[in-house]
Amino acid sequence: MSTIEVKVPDIGDFTDVPVIEVFVKPGDAVKPEDSLVTLESDKATMDVPSPAAGTVKEVRVKLGDKVSEGSPIALIEGAAEAAGKSPTAAPAHAQAAASGDAPGRAEAAAPPAPPATARGAAVEPAAEKAPSPSAPIDAEAFRAAHASPSVRKFARELGVDLAHVKGTGPKSRILQQDVQEFVKSVMRGAAAPQAAVGGLSGGGSLNLLPWPSVDFAKFGPVKPQPLSRIKKISGANLARNWVVIPHVTQFDEADITDLEAFRVALNKENEKAGIKVTMLAFLIKASVAALKRFPDVNASLDGDTLVLKEYFHIGFAADTPNGLVVPVIRDADRKGVLAIASEMATLSAKAREGKLGPADMQGGCFSISSLGGIGGTAFTPIINAPEVAILGVSRSVTKPVWNGNAFTPRLVLPLSFSYDHRVIDGAAAARFTTYLAALLADLRRVLV
Repeated sequence: MSTIEVKVPDIGDFTDVPVIEVFVKPGDAVKPEDSLVTLESDKATMDVPSPAAGTVKEVRVKLGDKVSEGSPIALIEGAAEAAGKSPTAAPAHAQAAASGDAPGRAEAAAPPAPPATARGAAVEPAAEKAPSPSAPIDAEAFRAAHASPSVRKFARELGVDLAHVKGTGPKSRILQQDVQEFVKSVMRGAAAPQAAVGGLSGGGSLNLLPWPSVDFAKFGPVKPQPLSRIKKISGANLARNWVVIPHVTQFDEADITDLEAFRVALNKENEKAGIKVTMLAFLIKASVAALKRFPDVNASLDGDTLVLKEYFHIGFAADTPNGLVVPVIRDADRKGVLAIASEMATLSAKAREGKLGPADMQGGCFSISSLGGIGGTAFTPIINAPEVAILGVSRSVTKPVWNGNAFTPRLVLPLSFSYDHRVIDGAAAARFTTYLAALLADLRRVLV
Protein backbone atom coordinates (compact mmCIF):
# COMPACT_ATOMS: atom_id res chain seq x y z
CA MET A 1 0.00 0.00 0.00
CA SER A 2 1.55 3.27 -1.11
CA THR A 3 1.41 6.72 0.43
CA ILE A 4 1.59 9.79 -1.76
CA GLU A 5 2.12 13.42 -0.90
CA VAL A 6 -0.29 15.76 -2.67
CA LYS A 7 1.22 19.12 -3.53
CA VAL A 8 -0.15 22.33 -5.01
CA PRO A 9 0.00 21.88 -8.81
CA ASP A 10 0.88 24.50 -11.39
CA ILE A 11 -1.36 27.50 -10.63
CA GLY A 12 0.23 29.97 -13.02
CA ASP A 13 2.22 32.91 -11.69
CA PHE A 14 0.42 33.03 -8.34
CA THR A 15 2.29 32.71 -5.03
CA ASP A 16 1.19 32.92 -1.40
CA VAL A 17 -2.36 31.93 -2.33
CA PRO A 18 -4.65 31.61 0.71
CA VAL A 19 -6.47 28.38 1.55
CA ILE A 20 -10.16 29.32 1.88
CA GLU A 21 -11.69 25.85 2.29
CA VAL A 22 -10.44 22.47 3.53
CA PHE A 23 -12.76 19.62 2.53
CA VAL A 24 -11.04 16.65 4.17
CA LYS A 25 -9.65 15.53 7.52
CA PRO A 26 -7.46 12.58 8.56
CA GLY A 27 -9.32 9.31 8.12
CA ASP A 28 -11.55 10.51 5.25
CA ALA A 29 -11.81 8.29 2.17
CA VAL A 30 -11.31 10.10 -1.13
CA LYS A 31 -11.73 9.20 -4.79
CA PRO A 32 -9.77 10.52 -7.78
CA GLU A 33 -10.64 14.16 -8.53
CA ASP A 34 -12.30 14.69 -5.12
CA SER A 35 -11.52 18.25 -3.97
CA LEU A 36 -9.10 18.39 -1.05
CA VAL A 37 -8.82 22.16 -0.57
CA THR A 38 -9.84 25.36 -2.32
CA LEU A 39 -7.34 28.15 -3.01
CA GLU A 40 -8.28 31.74 -3.81
CA SER A 41 -5.92 33.78 -5.95
CA ASP A 42 -6.44 37.32 -7.20
CA LYS A 43 -7.94 35.96 -10.42
CA ALA A 44 -9.63 32.67 -9.64
CA THR A 45 -10.83 30.16 -7.10
CA MET A 46 -9.08 26.82 -7.59
CA ASP A 47 -9.73 23.35 -6.22
CA VAL A 48 -6.79 21.01 -5.63
CA PRO A 49 -8.12 17.51 -6.41
CA SER A 50 -6.97 14.15 -5.13
CA PRO A 51 -4.85 12.40 -7.77
CA ALA A 52 -6.06 8.95 -6.68
CA ALA A 53 -8.34 7.02 -4.34
CA GLY A 54 -7.26 6.30 -0.79
CA THR A 55 -7.51 7.44 2.82
CA VAL A 56 -6.35 10.83 4.03
CA LYS A 57 -3.52 10.16 6.47
CA GLU A 58 -2.56 13.75 7.19
CA VAL A 59 -3.72 17.26 6.17
CA ARG A 60 -0.78 19.63 6.05
CA VAL A 61 -2.63 22.93 5.61
CA LYS A 62 -5.34 24.73 7.51
CA LEU A 63 -7.80 27.50 6.73
CA GLY A 64 -5.99 30.77 6.06
CA ASP A 65 -2.59 29.22 5.24
CA LYS A 66 -0.72 30.68 2.27
CA VAL A 67 0.60 28.21 -0.31
CA SER A 68 2.42 28.27 -3.65
CA GLU A 69 3.16 25.72 -6.36
CA GLY A 70 4.76 22.66 -4.75
CA SER A 71 3.49 23.34 -1.22
CA PRO A 72 2.41 20.09 0.51
CA ILE A 73 -1.35 19.69 0.94
CA ALA A 74 -1.97 16.20 2.31
CA LEU A 75 -0.79 12.61 2.57
CA ILE A 76 -3.02 9.95 1.02
CA GLU A 77 -2.55 6.32 1.99
CA GLY A 78 -3.60 3.28 -0.01
CA ALA A 79 -3.47 5.05 -3.38
CA ALA A 80 -2.44 2.00 -5.39
CA GLU A 81 -3.70 3.31 -8.71
CA ALA A 82 -1.61 6.43 -8.32
CA ALA A 83 1.59 4.48 -8.95
CA GLY A 84 3.66 6.09 -11.64
CA LYS A 85 1.69 9.33 -11.48
CA SER A 86 3.03 12.58 -10.18
CA PRO A 87 0.73 14.00 -7.51
CA THR A 88 1.64 17.46 -8.66
CA ALA A 89 0.33 16.75 -12.14
CA ALA A 90 -3.31 17.00 -11.13
CA PRO A 91 -4.80 20.18 -12.56
CA ALA A 92 -6.13 22.95 -10.38
CA HIS A 93 -9.70 23.84 -11.30
CA ALA A 94 -10.74 27.46 -11.46
CA GLN A 95 -14.32 28.55 -10.91
CA ALA A 96 -13.99 32.19 -11.86
CA ALA A 97 -11.65 34.77 -13.29
CA ALA A 98 -11.83 38.50 -12.98
CA SER A 99 -10.36 40.96 -15.28
CA GLY A 100 -11.43 42.64 -18.24
CA ASP A 101 -14.95 42.96 -19.30
CA ALA A 102 -17.73 42.86 -21.86
CA PRO A 103 -21.19 43.90 -22.85
CA GLY A 104 -22.93 43.98 -19.54
CA ARG A 105 -20.27 41.61 -18.24
CA ALA A 106 -19.32 39.45 -21.18
CA GLU A 107 -15.57 39.81 -20.83
CA ALA A 108 -15.61 40.12 -17.12
CA ALA A 109 -13.46 37.40 -16.53
CA ALA A 110 -10.74 37.14 -18.69
CA PRO A 111 -7.14 38.09 -19.02
CA PRO A 112 -4.77 39.62 -16.48
CA ALA A 113 -5.10 43.27 -15.58
CA PRO A 114 -2.75 45.78 -17.23
CA PRO A 115 0.71 46.47 -15.78
CA ALA A 116 1.28 49.23 -13.28
CA THR A 117 2.42 51.60 -16.02
CA ALA A 118 -1.00 51.34 -17.68
CA ARG A 119 -3.25 51.07 -14.68
CA GLY A 120 -6.43 52.98 -14.01
CA ALA A 121 -7.04 55.84 -11.64
CA ALA A 122 -5.65 55.63 -8.14
CA VAL A 123 -8.15 56.58 -5.44
CA GLU A 124 -8.45 57.63 -1.80
CA PRO A 125 -11.35 58.23 0.61
CA ALA A 126 -13.10 61.58 0.53
CA ALA A 127 -12.69 61.83 4.30
CA GLU A 128 -8.95 62.32 3.81
CA LYS A 129 -7.27 65.18 2.09
CA ALA A 130 -7.06 64.30 -1.59
CA PRO A 131 -3.64 64.66 -3.22
CA SER A 132 -3.19 66.51 -6.46
CA PRO A 133 -4.58 64.69 -9.50
CA SER A 134 -1.14 63.61 -10.68
CA ALA A 135 0.13 62.49 -7.26
CA PRO A 136 1.71 59.02 -7.33
CA ILE A 137 1.11 56.29 -4.79
CA ASP A 138 3.14 56.78 -1.61
CA ALA A 139 5.57 53.84 -1.94
CA GLU A 140 6.62 53.86 1.72
CA ALA A 141 3.04 53.94 3.01
CA PHE A 142 2.06 51.25 0.50
CA ARG A 143 4.83 48.96 1.80
CA ALA A 144 3.83 49.63 5.40
CA ALA A 145 0.18 48.69 4.80
CA HIS A 146 -0.97 45.47 6.53
CA ALA A 147 -1.85 43.32 3.50
CA SER A 148 -0.82 40.04 1.86
CA PRO A 149 1.29 39.93 -1.34
CA SER A 150 -1.74 38.90 -3.39
CA VAL A 151 -3.77 41.85 -2.11
CA ARG A 152 -0.85 44.20 -2.81
CA LYS A 153 -0.69 42.89 -6.37
CA PHE A 154 -4.44 43.37 -6.77
CA ALA A 155 -4.20 46.95 -5.44
CA ARG A 156 -1.31 47.80 -7.78
CA GLU A 157 -3.28 46.58 -10.79
CA LEU A 158 -6.15 48.90 -9.86
CA GLY A 159 -3.86 51.77 -8.91
CA VAL A 160 -5.16 51.82 -5.33
CA ASP A 161 -2.95 53.24 -2.57
CA LEU A 162 -3.31 50.78 0.32
CA ALA A 163 -2.37 53.54 2.75
CA HIS A 164 -5.91 54.87 2.31
CA VAL A 165 -7.76 51.54 2.57
CA LYS A 166 -9.24 50.44 5.90
CA GLY A 167 -8.66 46.74 6.62
CA THR A 168 -11.42 44.54 8.03
CA GLY A 169 -9.37 41.36 8.46
CA PRO A 170 -7.66 40.08 11.61
CA LYS A 171 -5.57 42.83 13.23
CA SER A 172 -6.92 45.27 10.60
CA ARG A 173 -5.37 43.30 7.73
CA ILE A 174 -6.48 44.66 4.36
CA LEU A 175 -8.41 42.03 2.40
CA GLN A 176 -9.17 41.90 -1.31
CA GLN A 177 -12.80 42.79 -0.63
CA ASP A 178 -11.61 45.89 1.24
CA VAL A 179 -9.85 47.06 -1.92
CA GLN A 180 -12.95 46.28 -3.97
CA GLU A 181 -15.20 48.18 -1.57
CA PHE A 182 -12.78 51.09 -1.67
CA VAL A 183 -13.00 51.24 -5.48
CA LYS A 184 -16.80 51.00 -5.28
CA SER A 185 -16.82 53.96 -2.89
CA VAL A 186 -14.99 55.98 -5.52
CA MET A 187 -17.57 55.05 -8.15
CA ARG A 188 -20.31 56.12 -5.72
CA GLY A 189 -18.63 59.49 -5.42
CA ALA A 190 -17.37 58.91 -1.89
CA ALA A 191 -13.79 59.49 -2.97
CA ALA A 192 -11.96 61.59 -5.52
CA PRO A 193 -9.95 59.66 -8.11
CA GLN A 194 -6.41 60.62 -8.95
CA ALA A 195 -4.85 60.61 -12.40
CA ALA A 196 -2.42 58.17 -14.03
CA VAL A 197 -4.85 57.13 -16.73
CA GLY A 198 -3.31 54.48 -18.96
CA GLY A 199 0.12 55.54 -17.74
CA LEU A 200 -0.54 59.19 -18.68
CA SER A 201 -0.65 61.81 -15.94
CA GLY A 202 -2.88 64.87 -15.74
CA GLY A 203 -6.28 63.20 -15.47
CA GLY A 204 -8.35 64.94 -12.83
CA SER A 205 -11.35 64.24 -10.65
CA LEU A 206 -14.58 62.93 -12.12
CA ASN A 207 -16.56 64.93 -9.53
CA LEU A 208 -19.20 62.22 -9.34
CA LEU A 209 -22.35 62.71 -7.30
CA PRO A 210 -22.80 60.31 -4.36
CA TRP A 211 -24.57 57.07 -5.22
CA PRO A 212 -28.26 57.37 -4.24
CA SER A 213 -29.19 55.54 -1.04
CA VAL A 214 -32.75 54.23 -1.34
CA ASP A 215 -34.90 52.08 0.91
CA PHE A 216 -36.45 50.03 -1.88
CA ALA A 217 -38.62 48.01 0.54
CA LYS A 218 -40.84 51.00 1.24
CA PHE A 219 -42.03 50.93 -2.37
CA GLY A 220 -42.88 47.23 -2.45
CA PRO A 221 -41.59 43.72 -1.79
CA VAL A 222 -37.91 43.14 -2.45
CA LYS A 223 -35.65 40.13 -2.41
CA PRO A 224 -31.97 40.95 -1.73
CA GLN A 225 -29.65 38.64 -3.64
CA PRO A 226 -25.86 38.74 -3.38
CA LEU A 227 -23.87 39.09 -6.57
CA SER A 228 -22.05 36.00 -7.80
CA ARG A 229 -18.35 35.81 -7.09
CA ILE A 230 -17.49 36.45 -10.74
CA LYS A 231 -19.56 39.63 -10.82
CA LYS A 232 -18.16 40.86 -7.50
CA ILE A 233 -14.56 40.48 -8.61
CA SER A 234 -15.12 41.83 -12.09
CA GLY A 235 -16.98 44.96 -10.99
CA ALA A 236 -13.88 47.05 -10.33
CA ASN A 237 -12.34 45.99 -13.66
CA LEU A 238 -15.51 46.84 -15.57
CA ALA A 239 -15.68 50.30 -14.02
CA ARG A 240 -11.97 50.94 -14.53
CA ASN A 241 -11.96 49.91 -18.20
CA TRP A 242 -15.05 51.97 -19.02
CA VAL A 243 -13.76 55.09 -17.24
CA VAL A 244 -10.09 54.88 -18.26
CA ILE A 245 -10.35 53.75 -21.89
CA PRO A 246 -11.86 56.22 -24.40
CA HIS A 247 -14.27 53.82 -26.12
CA VAL A 248 -15.62 54.29 -29.63
CA THR A 249 -17.78 51.65 -31.32
CA GLN A 250 -17.81 51.09 -35.07
CA PHE A 251 -20.90 49.27 -36.36
CA ASP A 252 -20.89 47.26 -39.58
CA GLU A 253 -22.51 44.26 -41.25
CA ALA A 254 -21.09 41.17 -42.94
CA ASP A 255 -22.85 39.10 -45.61
CA ILE A 256 -22.42 35.54 -44.34
CA THR A 257 -24.87 33.81 -46.70
CA ASP A 258 -22.23 31.64 -48.36
CA LEU A 259 -20.27 31.13 -45.14
CA GLU A 260 -23.37 29.87 -43.30
CA ALA A 261 -24.09 27.40 -46.12
CA PHE A 262 -20.50 26.17 -45.89
CA ARG A 263 -20.78 25.86 -42.08
CA VAL A 264 -23.91 23.73 -42.36
CA ALA A 265 -22.28 21.46 -44.95
CA LEU A 266 -19.13 21.17 -42.84
CA ASN A 267 -21.14 20.08 -39.81
CA LYS A 268 -22.88 17.39 -41.84
CA GLU A 269 -19.51 16.06 -43.00
CA ASN A 270 -18.13 15.97 -39.45
CA GLU A 271 -21.29 14.78 -37.71
CA LYS A 272 -19.79 11.37 -36.93
CA ALA A 273 -16.62 12.96 -35.55
CA GLY A 274 -18.72 14.86 -33.02
CA ILE A 275 -17.30 18.26 -34.01
CA LYS A 276 -19.83 21.07 -34.28
CA VAL A 277 -18.58 24.20 -35.98
CA THR A 278 -20.22 27.46 -34.90
CA MET A 279 -20.01 30.81 -36.65
CA LEU A 280 -17.73 31.94 -33.80
CA ALA A 281 -15.01 29.54 -34.98
CA PHE A 282 -15.03 31.26 -38.39
CA LEU A 283 -15.05 34.66 -36.68
CA ILE A 284 -11.92 33.74 -34.72
CA LYS A 285 -10.14 32.62 -37.88
CA ALA A 286 -11.20 35.74 -39.80
CA SER A 287 -10.24 38.00 -36.88
CA VAL A 288 -6.70 36.59 -36.89
CA ALA A 289 -6.33 37.51 -40.56
CA ALA A 290 -7.67 41.01 -39.85
CA LEU A 291 -5.29 41.45 -36.89
CA LYS A 292 -2.37 40.54 -39.16
CA ARG A 293 -3.49 43.22 -41.62
CA PHE A 294 -3.99 45.80 -38.84
CA PRO A 295 -1.27 45.15 -36.21
CA ASP A 296 -2.26 48.18 -34.06
CA VAL A 297 -5.42 46.27 -33.11
CA ASN A 298 -3.28 43.35 -31.87
CA ALA A 299 -1.49 45.54 -29.32
CA SER A 300 -1.49 46.90 -25.77
CA LEU A 301 -0.59 50.24 -24.23
CA ASP A 302 2.29 50.21 -21.73
CA GLY A 303 2.56 53.81 -20.59
CA ASP A 304 3.56 55.80 -23.67
CA THR A 305 4.67 52.64 -25.53
CA LEU A 306 2.51 50.61 -27.87
CA VAL A 307 3.37 46.92 -27.55
CA LEU A 308 2.69 45.16 -30.86
CA LYS A 309 2.12 41.44 -30.35
CA GLU A 310 3.37 38.84 -32.80
CA TYR A 311 1.16 36.08 -31.39
CA PHE A 312 -2.58 35.63 -31.81
CA HIS A 313 -4.44 34.46 -28.70
CA ILE A 314 -8.17 35.10 -29.10
CA GLY A 315 -10.57 35.23 -26.14
CA PHE A 316 -14.25 34.37 -26.47
CA ALA A 317 -17.08 34.97 -24.01
CA ALA A 318 -18.49 31.77 -22.49
CA ASP A 319 -21.78 31.75 -20.59
CA THR A 320 -21.73 29.92 -17.24
CA PRO A 321 -24.22 29.57 -14.36
CA ASN A 322 -22.15 32.06 -12.32
CA GLY A 323 -21.56 34.61 -15.06
CA LEU A 324 -19.54 35.12 -18.20
CA VAL A 325 -15.86 34.21 -18.43
CA VAL A 326 -13.38 34.52 -21.28
CA PRO A 327 -11.34 31.43 -22.17
CA VAL A 328 -8.51 32.01 -24.63
CA ILE A 329 -7.72 30.10 -27.84
CA ARG A 330 -3.94 30.27 -27.97
CA ASP A 331 -2.06 30.52 -31.28
CA ALA A 332 -5.29 30.67 -33.27
CA ASP A 333 -3.25 31.55 -36.35
CA ARG A 334 -1.76 28.04 -36.34
CA LYS A 335 -5.08 26.22 -36.08
CA GLY A 336 -7.78 25.40 -38.59
CA VAL A 337 -11.48 26.04 -38.10
CA LEU A 338 -12.16 22.44 -36.99
CA ALA A 339 -9.36 22.57 -34.40
CA ILE A 340 -10.62 25.92 -33.12
CA ALA A 341 -14.19 24.60 -32.88
CA SER A 342 -13.03 21.52 -30.96
CA GLU A 343 -10.95 23.59 -28.53
CA MET A 344 -13.83 26.03 -28.03
CA ALA A 345 -16.14 23.16 -27.11
CA THR A 346 -13.62 21.82 -24.58
CA LEU A 347 -13.01 25.22 -22.97
CA SER A 348 -16.73 26.04 -22.89
CA ALA A 349 -17.47 22.76 -21.10
CA LYS A 350 -14.72 23.47 -18.55
CA ALA A 351 -16.12 26.97 -18.02
CA ARG A 352 -19.64 25.66 -17.33
CA GLU A 353 -18.23 23.13 -14.87
CA GLY A 354 -16.11 25.77 -13.12
CA LYS A 355 -12.90 23.98 -14.08
CA LEU A 356 -11.06 26.61 -16.09
CA GLY A 357 -7.47 27.01 -14.93
CA PRO A 358 -5.66 30.37 -14.80
CA ALA A 359 -3.68 29.49 -17.94
CA ASP A 360 -6.97 28.99 -19.82
CA MET A 361 -7.86 32.66 -19.36
CA GLN A 362 -4.55 34.50 -19.70
CA GLY A 363 -2.62 36.11 -22.54
CA GLY A 364 -5.52 37.19 -24.76
CA CYS A 365 -4.78 39.72 -27.54
CA PHE A 366 -8.32 40.32 -28.80
CA SER A 367 -11.74 39.26 -27.52
CA ILE A 368 -15.01 38.34 -29.22
CA SER A 369 -18.37 38.51 -27.50
CA SER A 370 -21.09 36.74 -29.48
CA LEU A 371 -24.72 37.28 -28.52
CA GLY A 372 -25.98 35.73 -31.75
CA GLY A 373 -27.64 32.83 -29.99
CA ILE A 374 -29.64 35.23 -27.83
CA GLY A 375 -30.56 38.10 -30.10
CA GLY A 376 -30.14 41.83 -30.45
CA THR A 377 -29.07 44.06 -33.32
CA ALA A 378 -25.99 45.85 -31.93
CA PHE A 379 -24.28 46.72 -28.64
CA THR A 380 -21.17 48.39 -27.26
CA PRO A 381 -18.81 45.77 -25.80
CA ILE A 382 -16.37 47.08 -23.18
CA ILE A 383 -12.71 46.63 -24.01
CA ASN A 384 -10.90 43.99 -21.98
CA ALA A 385 -7.77 45.80 -20.74
CA PRO A 386 -4.92 45.57 -21.53
CA GLU A 387 -6.32 44.80 -24.99
CA VAL A 388 -7.19 47.78 -27.21
CA ALA A 389 -10.24 46.43 -29.04
CA ILE A 390 -13.08 43.93 -28.81
CA LEU A 391 -15.56 42.56 -31.35
CA GLY A 392 -19.24 42.17 -30.52
CA VAL A 393 -21.50 40.01 -32.69
CA SER A 394 -25.31 40.03 -32.66
CA ARG A 395 -27.88 37.73 -34.23
CA SER A 396 -27.71 37.34 -38.02
CA VAL A 397 -30.81 38.32 -39.97
CA THR A 398 -31.99 37.85 -43.55
CA LYS A 399 -32.30 41.17 -45.40
CA PRO A 400 -33.10 42.21 -48.95
CA VAL A 401 -29.83 43.37 -50.53
CA TRP A 402 -29.57 45.12 -53.91
CA ASN A 403 -27.19 43.24 -56.22
CA GLY A 404 -27.30 45.76 -59.05
CA ASN A 405 -30.28 44.26 -60.78
CA ALA A 406 -32.69 43.23 -58.02
CA PHE A 407 -33.11 42.78 -54.30
CA THR A 408 -32.06 39.33 -53.14
CA PRO A 409 -32.31 37.76 -49.67
CA ARG A 410 -28.94 37.67 -47.92
CA LEU A 411 -27.96 36.57 -44.40
CA VAL A 412 -26.34 39.54 -42.68
CA LEU A 413 -24.29 39.47 -39.46
CA PRO A 414 -24.17 42.67 -37.32
CA LEU A 415 -20.69 43.60 -36.07
CA SER A 416 -19.94 45.95 -33.13
CA PHE A 417 -16.24 46.84 -32.92
CA SER A 418 -15.22 48.82 -29.81
CA TYR A 419 -11.73 50.29 -29.86
CA ASP A 420 -9.38 52.38 -27.73
CA HIS A 421 -9.28 55.77 -29.43
CA ARG A 422 -5.83 56.49 -27.99
CA VAL A 423 -4.46 53.73 -30.22
CA ILE A 424 -6.91 53.32 -33.10
CA ASP A 425 -8.51 56.20 -34.98
CA GLY A 426 -11.89 56.12 -36.68
CA ALA A 427 -10.58 55.58 -40.19
CA ALA A 428 -8.48 52.60 -39.11
CA ALA A 429 -11.45 51.11 -37.25
CA ALA A 430 -13.67 51.44 -40.32
CA ARG A 431 -11.01 49.80 -42.47
CA PHE A 432 -10.70 46.95 -39.95
CA THR A 433 -14.44 46.17 -39.91
CA THR A 434 -14.71 46.55 -43.69
CA TYR A 435 -11.86 44.09 -44.18
CA LEU A 436 -13.28 41.69 -41.60
CA ALA A 437 -16.70 41.81 -43.30
CA ALA A 438 -15.05 41.05 -46.65
CA LEU A 439 -13.28 38.02 -45.13
CA LEU A 440 -16.55 36.69 -43.72
CA ALA A 441 -18.28 37.20 -47.07
CA ASP A 442 -15.59 35.13 -48.78
CA LEU A 443 -13.34 33.23 -46.37
CA ARG A 444 -11.04 32.28 -49.26
CA ARG A 445 -9.49 35.72 -48.75
CA VAL A 446 -7.87 34.35 -45.58
CA LEU A 447 -5.61 32.30 -47.84
CA VAL A 448 -4.45 35.33 -49.81
